[in-house]
Amino acid sequence: MKEIKHFINGAFVGSASGRTFEDVNPANGQVIARVHEAGRAEVDAAVQAARAALKGPWGKMSVSERAEILHRVADGITARFDEFLEAECLDTGKPKSLASHIDIPRGAANFKVFADLLKNVATEAFEMATPDGSGAINYAVRRPKGVIGVISPWNLPLLLMTWKVGPALACGNTVVVKPSEETPLTTALLGEVMQAAGVPAGVYNVVHGFGPDSAGAFLTEHPDVNAITFTGETRTGEAIMRAAAKGVRPVSFELGGKNAGIVFADCDLDKAIEGSMRSVFANGGQVCLGTERLYVERPIFDEFVARLKAGAESLVIGTPDDPQANFGPLISLQHREKVLSYYQKAVDEGATVVTGGGVPEMPAELAGGAWVQPTIWTGLADGAAVVTDEIFGPCCHIRPFDREEEAVELANSLPYGLAATIWTENTSRAHRVAGQLEAGIVWVNSWFLRDLRTAFGGSKQSGIGREGGVHSLEFYTELKNICVKL
Repeated sequence: MKEIKHFINGAFVGSASGRTFEDVNPANGQVIARVHEAGRAEVDAAVQAARAALKGPWGKMSVSERAEILHRVADGITARFDEFLEAECLDTGKPKSLASHIDIPRGAANFKVFADLLKNVATEAFEMATPDGSGAINYAVRRPKGVIGVISPWNLPLLLMTWKVGPALACGNTVVVKPSEETPLTTALLGEVMQAAGVPAGVYNVVHGFGPDSAGAFLTEHPDVNAITFTGETRTGEAIMRAAAKGVRPVSFELGGKNAGIVFADCDLDKAIEGSMRSVFANGGQVCLGTERLYVERPIFDEFVARLKAGAESLVIGTPDDPQANFGPLISLQHREKVLSYYQKAVDEGATVVTGGGVPEMPAELAGGAWVQPTIWTGLADGAAVVTDEIFGPCCHIRPFDREEEAVELANSLPYGLAATIWTENTSRAHRVAGQLEAGIVWVNSWFLRDLRTAFGGSKQSGIGREGGVHSLEFYTELKNICVKL
């Protein structure tokens, strides 16, 4: 049985307690590996290694030298592309056709993008008058924050972990990563790539475990962690904020969402269906930016529902290795129980089940997997649990609307504000509605199109702070003002 150990101070080490947990393939329920669970001792060792590395060779490197190493990290991921792809798909069950085009390439790109960005970002300088007439110059320099605690999710494990680790390291910080207990493989594999790329010991550390009373809590509570970045549920974010309050440490959060899509009658319906198919069902609906609420203008409502139904029913359910498959399992049987509980709530609350609503029949060798059907509902009240709660599964509720103002009000009605989509061919309407939606990112006639130079983050209960481009630098560095009297 494969063992997944922590990566601390440049070496793979086990837990002193000997405690382990199972890493399970969600496509068939089989155990992939045994993963060591970190206690306080392992977390402390990782944090102290990271702190020591700040004063070692890493802390003395120039921006260009760090960038060169991070380019080698990216190239190392690409060189071992098939290994990363296999590990990511074993952990998540997602189709290789998806992971090979998004997860692994973007995971590598995050290191190059931020390494290059930092080399070309200027800081400010001001000349000022002084009473004696000699003047002074004020200028700013960027300095790393220190040790960054990185807590990454299971839905896009490599991509979302490197989205944080890439800019953190580019800025000269060191990191301690706690990946999701569901998806430890690629984070561990990255340790080998870091070694081969010449990343000094202690710069990149990984501890495995759970949240409360385990590695996650021990990391966020550690007084020598200077800042914390997290992607996950809003409730977990609240717990991390409480831990970070001790020591007044900064946080950057991408949290829960219940994202809305608005489809106007003047849309290109082919585009709207294709985009909505992806935003609702991609990665089994396990995408933070996915659409779980669709508001469709009444004249095209029936046609839209019928066509999205046909699209959902055309999805090919299968394992990562099936070249025809474009729909995989959920991350775990536990998560499936949550999603299925909402499938039942929808029925109990009077929904019309347009398609799906249960568990598909699978061959015997896959019967132990976390499979659910892609599901569409109509007919629910705006306050129904299925309409207000984040489900994080391959499902959506579709509701008609009659006026633009009504659609905006419905989209903004929940305490979340992560993402939204608008489908319209009216340019003025697109700009007008996008400006009114309370969301960190609004797509018009597209979905999941990301320029890594732009600001990314949630509004309301969907997050704190912005990352991407220079906005990442604002979190992962501190500006120091130096005033020189002439």
